[in-house]
This record gives sequence, C-alpha cells and structure tokens, in this order.
Amino acid sequence: MAYPEYVKLVEVGPRDGLQNEKGDVPLAVKIELIERLVAAGVPHIEAGSFVSPRWVPQMADSAAVMAGISRRPGTLYSVLTPNLKGFEAAVAAGADEVLIFGSASESFSQRNINCSIAESLERFAPVAEAAHAAGIRLRGSISCSLGCPYEGEVAPAAVARVAERFLALGCAEIDVADTIGVGTAGQVARVMAAVGEVVPIARVAGHFHDTYGQSLANIVAAMQEGVAIFHASVAGLGGCPYARGATGNVASEDVLYLLHGMGIRTGIDLDAMADTGRWISERLGRTNDSRAGRALLARREAA
Repeated sequence: MAYPEYVKLVEVGPRDGLQNEKGDVPLAVKIELIERLVAAGVPHIEAGSFVSPRWVPQMADSAAVMAGISRRPGTLYSVLTPNLKGFEAAVAAGADEVLIFGSASESFSQRNINCSIAESLERFAPVAEAAHAAGIRLRGSISCSLGCPYEGEVAPAAVARVAERFLALGCAEIDVADTIGVGTAGQVARVMAAVGEVVPIARVAGHFHDTYGQSLANIVAAMQEGVAIFHASVAGLGGCPYARGATGNVASEDVLYLLHGMGIRTGIDLDAMADTGRWISERLGRTNDSRAGRALLARREAA
C-alpha cells in the first residue's frame, strides 16, 4: 500500500478547538497560540470565525486576533464565514481563505440551521461568488459525514452529493468531517472512495473527532484512499455538543507522531507542537488530551 510522501496538516485548534471552551480565552492567549503554531511549522491554520457572537461567543474577537498575529509568508490563515456579512468581515481582516459548511445529514441540517441541505448550500452561493471575485481561497466542510446524532450512519452517496456541490461552488478543498467522532476505518474507506469519484482526491481532507478513539485508524484508512490533507487540534482542543464526553478533534501531536513514524513528511516540529500543547492546556486549565504529547514531554523530562 502506497502512502503519501507528504501530508498537509491543517491546525484547527484556534477555531474549532477554542470555540468549544466554556471559560473566556484572553485575546493575548489566542494570538500567542497561533504564533507558536506558526513557529512550529504549521502551514495552514484556522484562525477564527466570523459568525454571530450570540452563537459562538468565543470567536467574537476574531478580527482582533487576525489584526494581532504576525503573518508568516507561505502560511494560510483561514476563517469560517457563514454568510456575506461574515465574508465581508473576513476580507477586512485579511483572511487568506474562507470556510463554508454544509451537512451530509438532512436531520442535522434541519435541526441546526432550520433548512434542507440543498437550501443551506444555496445560501453559500453568494459567498462563493464573492470569494472568487475577491481572489480569496474557498473551502467547504461537510459535517456529519460518518454519522449523525439523529440519523445514525450516513450513506456515502449522501456525502458525495454534498462534495460535488461544493466542487461546483469552486471550493479548493473539501473537508469530510466526522463531527461526532463515530466513524470507523471501514466507513472512512467507503466514504472517501465515494467522494473520490466526484472530487479530485488531492482536494479532499479528513477531519476526524476522537470520541471513540478511532481517529488515527481513520487517518490511515483515508490515506489508503489517497487523502493527504488532515485536520487536527493541538492538545486535542475542542469538543462536540452532540456527543457526550467527546474529546474533540484528534490531537495534532498524535497525528504527527503517527505520520513521522511512517516516514511521511509534514514540515512540522513535533517537539515544538508538544510544547505548545502543554502551554495551551496550562493556560486554559484543562487536561492535555494528546497521548503522544504527554508521553514525549514525560520522556524528555525523565532524560
């Protein structure tokens, strides 16, 4: 089985991770987190989200975060934009990429944004048009690609239909997201194969939450289907309101340990990432959910 020589890791901790924190995260901490991740060599970072602060209060200062960070050439800074108002704010903040999202589950779409999948994707058409006109990269994320809290397992064909629509909107990358972390390697293989029939596999990313501890196996299964872009969150920051006890996104340190152990290049310094995982966990007063990160730090301290 041939695996990719290089995998791009998209760090989602500053956005998908921090937006789930209960307590207030100071602006200075958000900025330093991104600076540390950039220094570790992360090539692509989700830096914020331009949504209503009523819905996602942790992201209310995203414009200030974007203004406060130092921009490293070659690093892609992306933000989530659900509508034209959010897109305009992203442009003003100097985002390199905007992220739109849709669900592969009709029930999830109806219960969370009160419209069908088709209607939700139509709402993104103006954002896509504006992004192309402004020369800003567009990315699409498909939530509940491997399971829904209301419907259970989601058919691969349903995921492929949304992926095809995102491709038509002009998305440079399309994320297959296991929002509640229930997917297994066999499911991942089937879903990625179906998506790969309608989207060039080089433009497909895997976004796995680790609720059932399956994310690393799912990444290997996805690589076997040709996927070479994965999302992860330093220290496993994050969570999911639809899965009790969910630990959030797969930890960046764990993914890097896996990939580097397979001889796959990422361009990221694993030790620096482990240090960042410890630092942000201490700042947030939470447990470091990266097993590899904790083990690397313990081994270093014991040496």
